Amino acid sequence: MVQFSQETYLYDPKMLMQLDFHRSPAKFQPFISAANPGESWMKVRPLKDTDYDRGFLQLLSQLTHVGNVSRTQFLTRFSQMKASGDYYVTVIEDTRKGEIIGAASLIIERKFIHDCSVRGRLEDVVVNDTYRGKQLGKLIVVTVSLLAEQLGCYKMSLDCKDKLIKFYETLGYVLIPGNSNSMTIRYDEAPTKRNSTSAGVVTASSSSGDSCQTNSQFYNFFSPFCY
Repeated sequence: MVQFSQETYLYDPKMLMQLDFHRSPAKFQPFISAANPGESWMKVRPLKDTDYDRGFLQLLSQLTHVGNVSRTQFLTRFSQMKASGDYYVTVIEDTRKGEIIGAASLIIERKFIHDCSVRGRLEDVVVNDTYRGKQLGKLIVVTVSLLAEQLGCYKMSLDCKDKLIKFYETLGYVLIPGNSNSMTIRYDEAPTKRNSTSAGVVTASSSSGDSCQTNSQFYNFFSPFCY
């Protein structure tokens, strides 16, 4: 295992220890939380600038295309995120291996509406498929959702594939009738492919990758998050 003399957190890890998991409608069997994730070798924490060497990008590649990101690129983006103060990338580490096995990002949007309030977005949720059965998907999503409330977000939103709607509903997210569409313009594709991809957003049966998603919002058990 690689030893690091100095590391920097993306945000204050003490914030995670203050989260009250009893506020979530998620059912954990047995009960777990960010402070007590169920295994002594498991740790829920903010992303660190040294997680390039703990397989963070390799984990993200289980979710989507990452590309050939160099260490310099990783550190530059980490510094930009930390400086903005609006990125809360949260990970689960297997401390036995020094490996990142789960991750999710809370991204804060600063608004003029709702008295200059802030909105949270849930992005890039992924758990290493070899760690299934340990409730890690629920754990990482509930962690960042509770964190959004703690940060004063008036709502929390996400996009997900149709097959994941039931999962997110068990965590308190709901579909909004008449307002449950996700639409995308892709700038990293050729125009012809982009147009066909956009058309695929309209039909729920489309299988066009990232664009085939359904918009959900955080359930009203957190009253500030309601539409």
